[in-house]
Amino acid sequence: MLAAGLTAPAVQTAEQSKQPTLTGKPYQPPSTLDTNLPRDYTSDLPDLGDVSQTVLSPQDEQRIADQIMREVYVSDEVLQDSEITDYLQALGNKLAAASPDKRQVFNFFVVNDNSINAFAMPGGVIGVHTGLFIAANNESELASVLGHEIGHVTQRHLARMLASQKYDTFKNIAATALALLVARSNPQLATGAMVTASASTMQRQLDYTREHEREADRVGLAILDGAGFDVRAMPAFFTTMQRGTRFVEGSAPSFLRTHPLTAERIADVSNRVQNLSYKQAKDSLDFYLARAKIRAGLGFPQSAIDEFEENIRERRFNSEVAEHYGLAYAYLRKNDGVNSAREMQWLKTNAPAHPNFETLAAAIEINNKQLAKAQAIYAQALIKYPQHRALVYGYADSYLESRQPDKAVKLINEKLRLFPNDAHFYDMLAKAYTMKGQVLLKHQAQAEAYYRQYDVNRAVEQMELAAKAKDGNFYERSIVEARLKELRRQQNIEKEAKG
Repeated sequence: MLAAGLTAPAVQTAEQSKQPTLTGKPYQPPSTLDTNLPRDYTSDLPDLGDVSQTVLSPQDEQRIADQIMREVYVSDEVLQDSEITDYLQALGNKLAAASPDKRQVFNFFVVNDNSINAFAMPGGVIGVHTGLFIAANNESELASVLGHEIGHVTQRHLARMLASQKYDTFKNIAATALALLVARSNPQLATGAMVTASASTMQRQLDYTREHEREADRVGLAILDGAGFDVRAMPAFFTTMQRGTRFVEGSAPSFLRTHPLTAERIADVSNRVQNLSYKQAKDSLDFYLARAKIRAGLGFPQSAIDEFEENIRERRFNSEVAEHYGLAYAYLRKNDGVNSAREMQWLKTNAPAHPNFETLAAAIEINNKQLAKAQAIYAQALIKYPQHRALVYGYADSYLESRQPDKAVKLINEKLRLFPNDAHFYDMLAKAYTMKGQVLLKHQAQAEAYYRQYDVNRAVEQMELAAKAKDGNFYERSIVEARLKELRRQQNIEKEAKG
């Protein structure tokens, strides 16, 4: 079951002056399905009926999505690694740009689960298990699954099914959202808890139909092609998953259990691929680094070390750089700063410049209790990579760790211009103001953090405490009072929506 623990944001939220939304602006359903897709992709798509009669309203779908994101922000099952999350978001955005619905905004997050799975939810929320990163042999295979999930969203399959199951009254929207998240992220949960039972029931009711899967395959294939990836990856990855589990009872990947795969589906996608021009897609280094970092965090540190070292020794890899990078992180997990630094030196000598390597170098210095050296690395790296969130997080945390709150406040406020909707920045600001003994600013920052975590009620509570604080100048108090009024208005909108 989901529990508190998330500290770094999984996604970027909407504009600061508005209730956090996942769509940015109201979704306008297309008048007909797939009208923006090439004719090759739209032929023989199933007729799923009149959109306006079978889906939730955009407002209802958005409220479910916001509730889901609230659960994502407090889940200790969500991977708290901004480099991996930012890579996934960038990959997803590239695919979404080639989707039939250019207005839909997508938010991607990573579930720390070794099963092979990915799942889509209303409002463009897509979760990807770490196991899918490991199973994908190349970036196009990972992209093929994301394209398939984006297809489910743009065709509003889940919204249709929710509407057909009469999930159109939202008095219990939080329970509905949580059950939906659990059902999609882990369909094999043990029974017992009430939310688990709800999730199990919802999973059975919301299993995709063959028509939904065929449509998501075809839309996903168009997205994959339009984004410049290798379209052969989709049937190849599906075939690999199916073949690997054919003779083992009950061992099918979660993705195949929630997205039933048939020989007809594979044949249909394979036939369509034959009609497309060959396009060789080069895997990005970002893909291999994200995959290696995930692998470095699996199991016991020594097991990961042994695997990376054997791969390097046997030259069994797609990216030697990624193997040394993963090995360095595996050594860090074992608190072996000497060998981790040795791998870092190999990367400096043999690998192209990359911001992830700067984050790693600073982490090694911190592990060696060399905080000043780590801060020097952060300072130099941010000149070259000013928008790399992991570097900002690390630098700010180093100031907080060394009890230099003034420097932390200065750095975070500078970077908020680039990331105005990053909840973690406001969390760090609240910590810095706590160190400085500035009560009003502490509660104000914490309120803004909760607001960006889709929790308006807690945001109001914190802003009320800021308004009651005895410190703060006239200008600061005026800002708090105006913001509190706006947050209360948003709170009332939410209450009215829930009935």
